[in-house]
Amino acid sequence: MVEHVLVAPDKFKGSLTAAEVAARVSAGLGVPTVELPVADGGDGTVDAVVACGFDRVTLEVAGPTGEPVQASYGRRDDTAVVELSEASGLRRLPGGHEPLTATSYGTGELVRHAVTHGAKRIVLGLGGSASTDGGAGMAQALGARLLDASGQELGHGGGELSRLERIDISAFIDLSGVDVVVASDVDNPLLGPHGAAAVYGPQKGATADDVKLLESALSRLAAVATRTHGLVGAVEHDDVVRPMGVAGAPGAGAAGGVGFAALAFLRAEIRPGIEYLLDLLGFGEHVKGARLVITGEGSLDEQSLRGKAPVGVAQAAAAHGVPVVAVCGRRTLSDDDLRAAGIEAAYALTDLEPDPERCMAEAGPLLERLAARIAADRL
Repeated sequence: MVEHVLVAPDKFKGSLTAAEVAARVSAGLGVPTVELPVADGGDGTVDAVVACGFDRVTLEVAGPTGEPVQASYGRRDDTAVVELSEASGLRRLPGGHEPLTATSYGTGELVRHAVTHGAKRIVLGLGGSASTDGGAGMAQALGARLLDASGQELGHGGGELSRLERIDISAFIDLSGVDVVVASDVDNPLLGPHGAAAVYGPQKGATADDVKLLESALSRLAAVATRTHGLVGAVEHDDVVRPMGVAGAPGAGAAGGVGFAALAFLRAEIRPGIEYLLDLLGFGEHVKGARLVITGEGSLDEQSLRGKAPVGVAQAAAAHGVPVVAVCGRRTLSDDDLRAAGIEAAYALTDLEPDPERCMAEAGPLLERLAARIAADRL
């Protein structure tokens, strides 16, 4: 069998999808390749799994402001891959940030559609969220009623949760026989200085006063969920994780607290995003017989070392003894940093074109040139 090069990049944000990156690299190499676009659960996850053989299912759901948007999830057999940023991401906010009112409701609509159409495994990718609502919107879309002291249902957004008095899940969707996996590398709890409001609220436009309000509101959600049958019912068979402990669980603060709702109401398991998705996409099979793996993303920087796709790919390739190089738009990591992460070398667009704007605009042709350089150096 002819040895191949496995091309397994993430997207170049703002320029190329992961599939487009893979295609450009393959075109420039001039040798047999297998293209396997990858993602870590954030933006571009649905695009990546669709490029690897999943069907794209598109429907109209509520965006972060409640206005309708067209959003997609990936479907193969009885597995559905739902990417939160598709329906509830910052990119769905054309008018700017809405820190107190943005909702995760549309993500719940995607999950509901997948379940009612036969999905038995939901992979929920968290990243790029516009909201800090503790996943309340997602839970509402799945049938939970979040009620104030007068029995009226709350509106959308984290700011509303300060009025929460009771949670009614009598009409919650039946998830018996459905496994839910959260693909996320965020290990923040729901509350506190490392929680959803404090750490991620400002990234979504929250002022200092907004952060205080959201922290109080999320604390209210955790407290009410603990003392009402809403959360207790969701974990009543769990002898280890007690209800209030869910708020402190690693990953509960992911995506503005959607991780909390996934744990509490969907009985989800949180798995490292890139590791789980590589398994789902069959990386272990595709890397067999490869002489080189080429991975990459738009910026190779300190964030890349915290569970992002290129490092995950490098670790997975190392288990098979296959060397790894990376392509990127730019890099700030040293050679030592790269080698410590299992990446032998990185080839950046800025090596060819120092103007960042031209790198963005001409990323495709530049990637082909980088790939030709890799072929000359490595193949």
